[in-house]
Amino acid sequence: ILHACGGNARCTTCRIEFIDGEPQRMTKAEKTRLEERGLTGVRLSCQIECDHDMTVRAISRLEGSGRPDPGKTPEPTIQPPPEWI
Repeated sequence: ILHACGGNARCTTCRIEFIDGEPQRMTKAEKTRLEERGLTGVRLSCQIECDHDMTVRAISRLEGSGRPDPGKTPEPTIQPPPEWI
């Protein structure tokens, strides 16, 4: 999964589609970014707290992206600090 902005809910390259186990809550940063880009039916993996089993499909992958790497390694915690809605 790409993460060009380093996992800060800015670029949307980490878009995923949930097949199973989609979390009910969302961060304010994720909601704002998805609405700004007019994206529906996807989530930002950098804003997901993995606290149960989930099955996802990556929307963007390194292969075929033209990028030399997936992006800066994200922090171990959600950034910006989550405001859950």
